[in-house]
Amino acid sequence: MQTQPNIINKMQSTPFSMPFKVNQHTLMQATLGHEVAFDGVGLHSGFPVHMLLRPAAPYTGFVFFRTDIKNKDNRVPAHYTAVIDTMMCTKISNTSGVTVSTIEHIIAALQGMGITNAEIYISGPEVPIMDGSSRLYTEKFTTVGCSTQSARQRALKIISTVRVEHKNGFAEFIPSHSRSFDVSFDFSGRLFGKDYPTNFTFDLDGDDFHCLLSDARTFGLYEDALRLKEAGFAKGASLENTIVLHNDVVMNEKGLRSSDELVRHKVLDAIGDLALSGCSIIGTFRAHNPGHGLNNQLLLALFANPKLFTWCE
Repeated sequence: MQTQPNIINKMQSTPFSMPFKVNQHTLMQATLGHEVAFDGVGLHSGFPVHMLLRPAAPYTGFVFFRTDIKNKDNRVPAHYTAVIDTMMCTKISNTSGVTVSTIEHIIAALQGMGITNAEIYISGPEVPIMDGSSRLYTEKFTTVGCSTQSARQRALKIISTVRVEHKNGFAEFIPSHSRSFDVSFDFSGRLFGKDYPTNFTFDLDGDDFHCLLSDARTFGLYEDALRLKEAGFAKGASLENTIVLHNDVVMNEKGLRSSDELVRHKVLDAIGDLALSGCSIIGTFRAHNPGHGLNNQLLLALFANPKLFTWCE
């Protein structure tokens, strides 16, 4: 049963701010002002990776190019129909079997900053984890700026509620006039002794992604991290890029960046996953204990029934 969520003051979530002008309210398409590069390691592979983002033409969307692939199609569009795995991250593939994984944080940064078109060149199969959040991405985006384009975004408006569920949670779109998120999270009851804030709301047009969400890091429980390491996953994970909780205590030396960092990261993930729709969704995303799998299932359920939405400008 869903517990009554705590209401958190969003303006107390994180202290930093940086200007970035986007034209979100008119829902015009936009791209980066200039190319921008990132270097890091893959969270699960542990391999070093170089990633270069370039401005793209209207209607391009988000497209990855695997620069290490030479003998077959290396173009991998970031689209909900291309998702092949949602275990611990969002992983996409093209028809040639070329994959890119852990795409949610960079896509969330682009979407949150109002960017709708970008080409992403990557030297390996996994996006660099950086510090576990989208903050380093959005900080660099502010340095290159945003270029508003003449084409309008494709937009759909939710007209009937659509909902998917799992044992400990649900995700749904409900009709509204905003592109908003209302998420609650209690780790499926696995956090017992600590009163972490459990609810966060965010408006994609009215709120500042860079200030309110971008610094929220990925996280996990210590016992789960041990199992992942033993199974050969999370080779690049460390306390430098992942929040680890052990007996409800944060193991990272500096603790959380804000008391509601866990639930804020779930909103960040949802923004990245739902951006794979390829359009602007006018409606409220409401969820309890969502994850990459549930987010993708919701998009599949939405587009499987055209009676749930209407295309609009």
